[in-house]
Amino acid sequence: MNAEKRWKKRLLPILLAGVFALTACGNNTSAPNTNPTDSGTAAPAPAQTPKSGGVLNIAYPAKAATLDPHTTTNASTKDIARQIFETLVTLNSKYEVVPMLAESYEVSKDGLTITFPLRKGVKFHNGKEMTADDVVASMNKWLKISTQGKANLPGATFTAKDPYTAVLNLKKPSLLTLHILADSAPFPAIMPKEIIDESGVEAVKTFVGTGPFQLEEWKQDQYVHLKKYNDYSSRTEPSDGLGGKKEALVDDVYFHFVADESTRVAGITTGEYDIAFSIPFDNAEQIENTPGVKSFISEGGMTTFVFNKKSGLFSNEKARQAVNAALNVEEILISAYRDKRFYTLDSGLALPNQTDWYSDAGKEEYNQHNLEKAKKLLAESGYKGEEVTILVTRDYPDYYNAAVVAQQQLKEIGLNTKLDVYDWPTMQERRKDEKTWDFFVVGFAVRPTLHQLPFLDSRAEYPGWTNSPEIDKLLDDIQGSATIAEAKPLVDQLQSLAWKELPIIKLGNRVNQAAIADHVQGLQDVIGPILWNVSTTKQ
Repeated sequence: MNAEKRWKKRLLPILLAGVFALTACGNNTSAPNTNPTDSGTAAPAPAQTPKSGGVLNIAYPAKAATLDPHTTTNASTKDIARQIFETLVTLNSKYEVVPMLAESYEVSKDGLTITFPLRKGVKFHNGKEMTADDVVASMNKWLKISTQGKANLPGATFTAKDPYTAVLNLKKPSLLTLHILADSAPFPAIMPKEIIDESGVEAVKTFVGTGPFQLEEWKQDQYVHLKKYNDYSSRTEPSDGLGGKKEALVDDVYFHFVADESTRVAGITTGEYDIAFSIPFDNAEQIENTPGVKSFISEGGMTTFVFNKKSGLFSNEKARQAVNAALNVEEILISAYRDKRFYTLDSGLALPNQTDWYSDAGKEEYNQHNLEKAKKLLAESGYKGEEVTILVTRDYPDYYNAAVVAQQQLKEIGLNTKLDVYDWPTMQERRKDEKTWDFFVVGFAVRPTLHQLPFLDSRAEYPGWTNSPEIDKLLDDIQGSATIAEAKPLVDQLQSLAWKELPIIKLGNRVNQAAIADHVQGLQDVIGPILWNVSTTKQ
């Protein structure tokens, strides 16, 4: 593509540094060590037991307002709190539900009851053993106050069958229940009953969990210090995603809040930090050329154009189809992400390794770049040359660059477009008013189920205002299916319908780039960093 050629010379050193497989079942990739031995062949790495001890200093881009994961979807809360707290069930690397604090689970034949035998001997960080009373108090609060609990499990309640058995009672069966309980934000952390009781419906102020790390100190606006929990009780299955064996291999973890991108880059390249998150793609070459540092790539979700379907031109389906037919998606993505390592062309609303939900139905409508078809559809929509407003922010350069290229492409079919540019908070406010914009650019993080993508369901009232009884019915039918296998044909239908009605246009799957020091081993990522099983040889 022309855009790709423009970047090719600049990116050649990066491309030579290594090719990353973005859609493998493993959820992260780091730059390979390609240093040869004297014989000219790479020496096989000897199997080694990870070294225990040491400190991880992490440059993290945003401060946490709270460490209570019941109350917010904020990524900073999730990424820190998951090291402290655990849930009844969680997700493996294929986004399948597996037990965590529950020993197992059993769904009744009518789907209205799920029984969770609990693992015995699991201790909170205050030394108290976890029992069903703690689970019931934690889960009932989460069901009452969290967005996920209120939206997906209305009327559900937990009860204690005995000290080591908790039971979830549902008003109606749902295929999604366990996926919702395994979600990462706001996630249903299990806490001591007395802490839940003390907080009422407010966020807790004391942060005591069962995880491999415990809170040592939280210095507001500066850092969170986590310490290895020596009495942690791990599962015995092999580590897989957020499930299986967990072991705190380092003694201390510091999340330093570093908002400035250049400061994070400087800190990782000079050795001040061992891990730095949210590294700009423009700094990839610098990271790759810094001795002792490598890139770390993780799944970041998808980048999209969201249409205003309540007001204006794109309330007309043919106008949305015209835009979709016109776009050269790869040209947009290479402009946004600079390098093929940082995106993948894919039409699915789920990631390919989300085996329960992935479908490529409707892929023939993806990345068409058919200008004649687009012009014909635009004429059929009744378009009369009125101005089309693309709402975007410069705070996320990939979104802005995508909007600029899309604007240029849409002019080729006669669309009179303008960019309306704001900072991110202002853009979030502006998109609430359907009279001020026609489509906006935004990314969506990986979600455990399709139902948690807010742009699909008419009842979600997400800006863009999808209004499709057919999509709503398919979502309900999927949720009411008895098994994943029974739901699969419905998922295909949903995917095809989404590409016909176009509540959004999915451009592709994007990744997140971090940087890690060579002495750090074992970092994983499933909807955020996993710091257990991570070791450092720097003592």
